[in-house]
Amino acid sequence: MIYLDTSFLTPLFRAEPVSERIGNFLAAQPPGTLAISQWTRVEFASVMARDVRMKILDASTARKLVKEFDALADDSLHVLIPAAADFDLARDFVVEFATRLRGPDALHLAIARNNGVEEILTLDDGLLFAAKKLKLKARRGVKGL
Repeated sequence: MIYLDTSFLTPLFRAEPVSERIGNFLAAQPPGTLAISQWTRVEFASVMARDVRMKILDASTARKLVKEFDALADDSLHVLIPAAADFDLARDFVVEFATRLRGPDALHLAIARNNGVEEILTLDDGLLFAAKKLKLKARRGVKGL
């Protein structure tokens, strides 16, 4: 199973230079192989809320995008539910100070590890750095990024 962090999915819902490449990559994956967590849903909603606050999006558009994200998750992705052990491991990852992790990214990594995910796809340089320090398989997933 491949875990998709929020930064990898966000370009599907707003125009970014990588949007088409990510869409093509995801469309080529075998059904049933992609996962997110319930935390990813929260984080995506947070990105949309930030865009509303910054006047990048209006509230109506942001709500529509959150609904579209939820529909993608419900229809096409495994949604992993964080457990207490995920929060405990995320804490351990954060206090592994060389990782330079903050809580949200630590939780993504902990959920992925505790659920036996084969690899993590992200566009976040900090998460890639931390995954390498923690010996977790993570990559951009799209060439040229």
